[in-house]
Amino acid sequence: MSERHILVTGTSGQLGTELRRCAWPKGWVVTAIDQADLDLADTAAIAAKVAERPWAVIINGAAYTAVDKAESDVVTTWAVNAMAPAAFAAACAKADIPLVQVSTDYVFAGDKQGAWEVTDPVAPLGVYGASKLGGELAVRTAGGRYAIVRTAWVVSAHGGNFVKTMLRVGAERDTLRVVNDQRGSPTGAADLAQALMTIAVRLAEDEGAQTGTFHFSNAGAVSWAGFATEIFRQSAARGGPSATVEPIATTDYPTPAKRPANSLLSHDAIRAAYGIAPRPWQDALADILDELIGNPK
Repeated sequence: MSERHILVTGTSGQLGTELRRCAWPKGWVVTAIDQADLDLADTAAIAAKVAERPWAVIINGAAYTAVDKAESDVVTTWAVNAMAPAAFAAACAKADIPLVQVSTDYVFAGDKQGAWEVTDPVAPLGVYGASKLGGELAVRTAGGRYAIVRTAWVVSAHGGNFVKTMLRVGAERDTLRVVNDQRGSPTGAADLAQALMTIAVRLAEDEGAQTGTFHFSNAGAVSWAGFATEIFRQSAARGGPSATVEPIATTDYPTPAKRPANSLLSHDAIRAAYGIAPRPWQDALADILDELIGNPK
């Protein structure tokens, strides 16, 4: 069997870490790179990297994800989140390489009741969401084969994320105040990586594989306060930190960037095209806490 080479960006992030840990099919070789290996603000360098070898598929998981900092660091945010995907998409289209681009629920205004469909109107509330939407538009119009996968509330045992923050702060305080009027679908980075691997392999092996925009998160809806409560419940069962969660309103916790009130994502498109049916977010959380703390006692 001849080798199939895949390029993955953002290797030091939560998603990149899990993509490296995935059990890729036999014969697949993953080249994982980060900012130190490729300057995402250098579009010529991106084109050269794509032309470096006949990649079977490329997954661009790298992003500027500091949502609040993005409000003041506009140029860098747009360079990484919009211009870099544009460069990847153009080079991939030229070389006939499928591109999987990771995007976000922040492209939506968050003012809908119920889960966001892939066809719903986009209306980002800030720089981060606008820049990610710019990346989406660049990928769609480049002329190549692509899959844009929007996700939300990504957590894992690696890097900085809500689960690790709750455990750290919960070990220091008895009570935490957490926003209760923003709802979403938590996403285990490992589950997202598995979904992206499934899509990438199909795109590489089947020219008839469906292209377009898809949503992936774990199944189920919860507020940040409800998420924190479940984190501490499962943590306590493992002998880890626990704290009481006091629900508060978004207005009680102002941030530079406005957050969508509703980040729920519909899974209809990804289920229909790729047969991917996400498991409950509580199960993904359990795996993360098993890694961070250990199995329930």
